[in-house]
Amino acid sequence: MKKEVKIMIGKVILNTIATAGVLAVAVIAPNTLQAIDFLYSKEKRHYHRGYYVKKAINKLNERGLIEFEKSGDKTFVRLSEKGERELLKYHLREAVIEKPKKWDKKWRVVIFDIKERRKIIREELRKELINLGFRRLQNSVWIYPYECEELIIMLKSYFSIGKDVLYMVVERLENDKWLKRDFGLEN
Repeated sequence: MKKEVKIMIGKVILNTIATAGVLAVAVIAPNTLQAIDFLYSKEKRHYHRGYYVKKAINKLNERGLIEFEKSGDKTFVRLSEKGERELLKYHLREAVIEKPKKWDKKWRVVIFDIKERRKIIREELRKELINLGFRRLQNSVWIYPYECEELIIMLKSYFSIGKDVLYMVVERLENDKWLKRDFGLEN
């Protein structure tokens, strides 16, 4: 099975569990089976359905992304803390900042002060900001023209850097012509 399909099945299972909180294992299957039906052609669906759901659940458990609990004769599953972080990582990879038809003429500024002992996290945050389309004003000061507060909250949560990062909305910025040109905002 292709790696992308395996990742997709795992992601569907994690999303299903996250949406429901604690979930009976028997309830996971129908939602995941629908996703597998979407991923495979009609001829292959029947063969792959149950096998890959069970395999994916076992793999998620081995990786410590989900936890099982027994209550009487039922088994329940929930996301572990590691599973919640993995799901957040999936959401960050897919994140896209919506660009409105008309710019509100406000800049979104992200500043951070992450200590040297957490240098790797600082560099990863910079990479994420670049991938999202932010421009660097200074090493720890980044700017973007569109609303993106929710995404910054997700980044702060993912990297556990809530106190080290500030998000600001700025109405006026000195010498911003180069930014307007760079973002294609010139009138």
